[in-house]
Amino acid sequence: MTILVTGATASVGRLLVDELLAEGAPVRALTNNPARAALPDGVEVARGYLGKPRTLPAALQGIDTVYLAPLPAYVDDFVRCARDAGVRRVVVLSGEPADYEAQGDPSTWHYYRLEQAIEAAGFEWTFLRPGQFMTNTLDWAASIRADGVVRTPYANAVQTPIDLGDIAAVARVVLLSEKYGGQKIAMSGPEGITPPEQVAQISAAIGREVRFEELTPSEYVDGLAPVIGLQTAQWLLDGFRMMAEHPMKPEPAVLDLTGRAPMTYAEWAVVHADAFR
Repeated sequence: MTILVTGATASVGRLLVDELLAEGAPVRALTNNPARAALPDGVEVARGYLGKPRTLPAALQGIDTVYLAPLPAYVDDFVRCARDAGVRRVVVLSGEPADYEAQGDPSTWHYYRLEQAIEAAGFEWTFLRPGQFMTNTLDWAASIRADGVVRTPYANAVQTPIDLGDIAAVARVVLLSEKYGGQKIAMSGPEGITPPEQVAQISAAIGREVRFEELTPSEYVDGLAPVIGLQTAQWLLDGFRMMAEHPMKPEPAVLDLTGRAPMTYAEWAVVHADAFR
């Protein structure tokens, strides 16, 4: 049965397409830009986007199982179209903060909104809950190239960042098996690591000194809010604060489900060194 991969242009979805093809699974890739996605031969292309609900009925036709990229604002449209199409199973890329969000105001829900909508709709479901992506630190590249410095708050925040390829590998295992239904799978990289430690590993990867400077919470929000908005900047700051107050610990899901050790941050920094040079 063909699997629909949404968000197939970039990030986890594009990597997942390759993972599924390598296993010989039939794949239909939902992408708004097939040329940019550079999808390999053997992939059925559905032109569209979760944020354009009118494109979903055709993409979902004949589909049993969906990998759902996170776009909470349009999850109700997806649910409606998927139920009309007879979709049975949905594997959701959610996030580690889902349970924390559930304790707050519904207006602030992001990942938890996705999960609630899919579960309430009656699909067979699995929720993938990675923590921070290693690729998030590519946001540091400009300041590293220009000034040799990284500035963030909460130097003692311990996170367990994960490589996108490891998320895609876990998603492939879950999509090709029926035994993970009803599970919320937390996943992470193999280590707890602080921002100064990440900076040191980038420094080693590029062969030159990179300094770490800790910002106060107000300095961080004031600098970021004009770019991404006050609410998002505060949300990111709260994440750093939570990881300082409650250091994250590695989850075993990548190794347990795929049989391979997850990528370390030092390995990731070497692979992406050119971005920081």
